[in-house]
Amino acid sequence: MTSEHKTKSYRFRRRDLLALAGGTALATAMGLSAFAQTPALPAEPIVLSVLDVGGVLEVAQGMFENYKAAHPEIVSDVIFVKAPAPEMASKLQVQQNAGRLDVDLILTGTDAMAAGIEFGVFEEMLPKHASSFPDLDARQLPGARNLQKMAKGQGIVNVYYPGGPLLFFMPESVATPPKTALELLEWAKANPGKFGYARPANSGPGRTFVMALPYLLGDSDPSDPVNGWEKTWAYLKDINEYIEYYPSGTAQLMTEFAQGTRTLLATTTGFDINPRALGIVPKGAMISTFDNFHWISGGNFFAVPKGISEDRLAVVLDFIAFALEPKQQAVLYDTGYLYPGPSIDGVTIDMAPQSSQDVIKEFGRDEYADLIANNPIEPPLTAVNMVKMFEMWDQQIGSTK
Repeated sequence: MTSEHKTKSYRFRRRDLLALAGGTALATAMGLSAFAQTPALPAEPIVLSVLDVGGVLEVAQGMFENYKAAHPEIVSDVIFVKAPAPEMASKLQVQQNAGRLDVDLILTGTDAMAAGIEFGVFEEMLPKHASSFPDLDARQLPGARNLQKMAKGQGIVNVYYPGGPLLFFMPESVATPPKTALELLEWAKANPGKFGYARPANSGPGRTFVMALPYLLGDSDPSDPVNGWEKTWAYLKDINEYIEYYPSGTAQLMTEFAQGTRTLLATTTGFDINPRALGIVPKGAMISTFDNFHWISGGNFFAVPKGISEDRLAVVLDFIAFALEPKQQAVLYDTGYLYPGPSIDGVTIDMAPQSSQDVIKEFGRDEYADLIANNPIEPPLTAVNMVKMFEMWDQQIGSTK
């Protein structure tokens, strides 16, 4: 029996045991107190409502389709709604205060995860529901474990990737890409308006670039944007002079890159592979790394709003456990959007659907394996510090354009 099958059968044994028992009584009698608080699944299938504020739905949707097909007795349908990340926390807070919650599960990146923790709108997942995810810590990739800490127990890492900082360019436009932050500043000065990154609060590549600068510049504390980023804030103000404006998202920059309006962008692994695979930018676009850089990891979380009913919570917990199985994690390779993608150890590209294997073979880069293996990988800022960084950037940098 494979480890995947073991995980699956274990989950159903636990679920069936508690359902047959009426839950707590039998679990306690059999010494299964760790499962005593696991809610019972609903008697009838539900329509699951999923809010995507992390831009990951296209990558993760296959997981939901697979779960619905495998468990029609639990989920009859899945409704997906998309919303901008900055709106999520206040939207949930309004619904919770009114007692009219219409969201069961949230797909969120590090930006909205930080905001949700700050607003206190998420259900505690760990350790409260740790029994739904046995051996999670041991199963996660080391970088995903570091990312998990950012969630403060209020989310479960689904997607993980060492994102950047990378520079994106066309070789005919940029013959020699900058290799240091200071060289990038000089390049931007010599080519005003040609370098760009998007607003960090709305852009994975944007915030990755900003969070990487303290390591590149040798700031006193890369984890503290308030007291430890003296060089970084000075640098961002300097390079701001040569940046035309900051788009509200990365997609706009990719369009401008394809049109030749911008010739050098801050990017990540996923925003290298995926736009080329989709034909948004030329296949021949290249990436460059900085000397002695540190990767800033990124990812996407499953989060659950406070106030969800117990039976719906049971479905969400069961789905998340399903999504963390290796076969489902392999779906995350997709078209390279969040490359590599899986947060669980041992999930390789040969386990992915053939369409994903074909994309990575054609548009992936052989050097990524070496770059990921041989450069330090840092977690993003903590939730509190990320919110502070967004506010400081908006006030000191973004507001000037």
